[in-house]
Amino acid sequence: MFGFFAPRYLKEGKLFQKNARKFLHYKRDLWSAATVAEFETHLAKLESALRHRDRPQVQEASQQLDQMVGVHAPPAKDAAWRENCEVFLVAIVIAIGIRTYFLQPFTIPTGSMQPTLNGIIGVSTPNEPVPNFFLRAVEFFWRGRNYIDAVSKTDDTIVGIEEFKRFRFFTCTRIDCEKQSFSVWAPLDTLRAQFHIDTMRQYRAGDVIVRGYIDAGDHVFVDKMTYNFRAPRRSDVFVFNTSGIPTQENRSNPAALSQFYIKRLAGTPGDTLRIAPPNLFLNGELAKERGFVRVMAAGDGYRGYCNFPPMTGFKNLTAPDETFTVPEGHYFALGDNSYHSSDSRFFGTIPKQNIMGRGLFVYLPFAPHFGLIK
Repeated sequence: MFGFFAPRYLKEGKLFQKNARKFLHYKRDLWSAATVAEFETHLAKLESALRHRDRPQVQEASQQLDQMVGVHAPPAKDAAWRENCEVFLVAIVIAIGIRTYFLQPFTIPTGSMQPTLNGIIGVSTPNEPVPNFFLRAVEFFWRGRNYIDAVSKTDDTIVGIEEFKRFRFFTCTRIDCEKQSFSVWAPLDTLRAQFHIDTMRQYRAGDVIVRGYIDAGDHVFVDKMTYNFRAPRRSDVFVFNTSGIPTQENRSNPAALSQFYIKRLAGTPGDTLRIAPPNLFLNGELAKERGFVRVMAAGDGYRGYCNFPPMTGFKNLTAPDETFTVPEGHYFALGDNSYHSSDSRFFGTIPKQNIMGRGLFVYLPFAPHFGLIK
């Protein structure tokens, strides 16, 4: 009777009748006998109107039932707020679940994987003017670039430098002079290394203390699922925690919290590695995987692989004729920027349980590495 081609008012009336009957079942033991009887009377009236296809009666009975529901089951106080809070909490739970089991965001902190992935890069441009606001805004979103500019207003000397967090997220550095102070949106280490900022440096009025730009490290999604179904493979870009690994940070401060590193997986359990600059050899043969070939080609910003002598603190692959065999349950990590990478040559192999996941996708900035990581 109420098939696909039935009039709209009949379809809506039938649906309303079904929901009203279900609502009555929920409330029957809570309402008085008089209220239940009144509700059943209006419900019977609706059912009769539906059988006789009486449109005015269907609409009238539906309206009467709706009024009764409004009187005897009014909406909860602040229902809109409660609903919004519920949606918000569900969204948080879903986001936490995705972060825990599927994808986790990660920021590249150093330049050990350049030019495949960028860490924080500082460029000093003391003789160039800072771009206008519009260009700075475009480059901030497109390249993750932040311009910094501090000019001494008087003859002065730097007496203190301190890194701090602004809004609990952005890393800034305060440069304190004897007569003035500056806050710049840049990490302290970057200012020291790329801009040569240090205490006791003296400046004349009008001298540039720091001017240039900071490119934020690439922001990537780490795939935490894949390694649950297959073992890590050579040439994967992967992320691991440094718990129990003798990195430079762990050696200098054993009580420090574990950090996360991102490198290229160079050796799996049982593999024998050797570096004869600029080449990497795996099990006696030149590495064939795409990521290694690109580094060994020593073009487009790559310099190939290198050895560091033991006196520098490196203990593995320190000479062209030295080999290293990866033990069972461990992996060997190398940075694509081999000349500036602290990796398994320095701190040894990575236990399987330390691996967090595979570097999957660069989502910020939009240039130059946006997209899948290779």
